[in-house]
Amino acid sequence: MTAMVTRACDIVLLGPPGAGKGTQAKRLAAAFELLHVSTGDLLRDEIARRTELGSEAKAFMVKGELVPDELVGKMLMGLLHSQAASGGCVYDGYPRTTAQAALLDGVLAELARRIDAVLFIGVPDEVIISRMDGRRSCSECGAVFHLTGNPPRQDGVCDACGGALGQREDDRAEVVVERLRVYRHYTQPLLDLYRHRGNLTEVDGLGGVDEVFGRLRAALESCRR
Repeated sequence: MTAMVTRACDIVLLGPPGAGKGTQAKRLAAAFELLHVSTGDLLRDEIARRTELGSEAKAFMVKGELVPDELVGKMLMGLLHSQAASGGCVYDGYPRTTAQAALLDGVLAELARRIDAVLFIGVPDEVIISRMDGRRSCSECGAVFHLTGNPPRQDGVCDACGGALGQREDDRAEVVVERLRVYRHYTQPLLDLYRHRGNLTEVDGLGGVDEVFGRLRAALESCRR
């Protein structure tokens, strides 16, 4: 049964790379009738629509640079003022730093809203490394498989389109280790910030997708009572 939201509710979903944030964020958004907000999707949409903000963002992205927080903030401001976001949002992996948290707080404050709950999906490093090192992606349609968790019917061949499967550079074990180090460096202060505010709930990220979703949903129901 779908949970009804009687006022705008804004939820931040955090977790290390490979924790399944994207999948769970979409499910939470659907269950609570909220808008799923991914800054990556937001950037791609602005670029695809050839907006002024999209052009500015693309100039940084083509050089391999991070899009400045101020620019992302302008995009968020436009989105949050839209009717689609009026009921609230699930922020997928954003903010990533305390500076971004302050920016999001400011954008929401202009709408007389605030972050209602922060859910952190906790998964041990060794599990993350195994998950990501075993992933194989289709070069044609982008479908993702896993050597042990969700193997293709034929080794190296996509079930969906027959394209070749390969390992993304950033899924290699040694790269994942570095990504986790960087993630912790920037995210730990953010977790400390939300923990100090009293709205951080840590959720066990081990188990199947449905199992983890059940924990997240239960934690969110508890946060919103």
